[in-house]
Amino acid sequence: WALQLKNVSVSLSGQYECSLATYPFGTKAGKIQLIVQAEEEQHYVKEVQLNQTLEIPCLGNVTSENLSNYPLKWLVGENGRKEELVTKEPSSPEVYRNDNALYRERIHLGLNNALKIFPTKLSDDGRMFSCHVAYHPERTRKSSTTVRVLGK
Repeated sequence: WALQLKNVSVSLSGQYECSLATYPFGTKAGKIQLIVQAEEEQHYVKEVQLNQTLEIPCLGNVTSENLSNYPLKWLVGENGRKEELVTKEPSSPEVYRNDNALYRERIHLGLNNALKIFPTKLSDDGRMFSCHVAYHPERTRKSSTTVRVLGK
């Protein structure tokens, strides 16, 4: 017997009990404490000099997990719009989206699926790059980094 919860929210946290009537021995019961945590998106700001290489780790400072086991994608956003830059499926090469002329020739995936941009341009200033890792069919970890390009 299994209890399935849909549209899970923090309010569903609490203790759940399953009770079964057994013949001829009475009842059997089991309890479980459920803690539902809100998914958080980590946010970072990274500064880089104009015309230098910018490297953004996929999940911020998280390097202990092996991200190559999960599908991930890199997006770039500005003014509420987000565009996909790169997708990567486990055991497959990355796929670059050529829709965005601004990044077509300047991006590639580095070690641990970090996004590398070279050379940085003034147009990169203020843009938000986000990495989404689908570690479960219904769960995604996200990390966003806003870029500040410093002129000389």
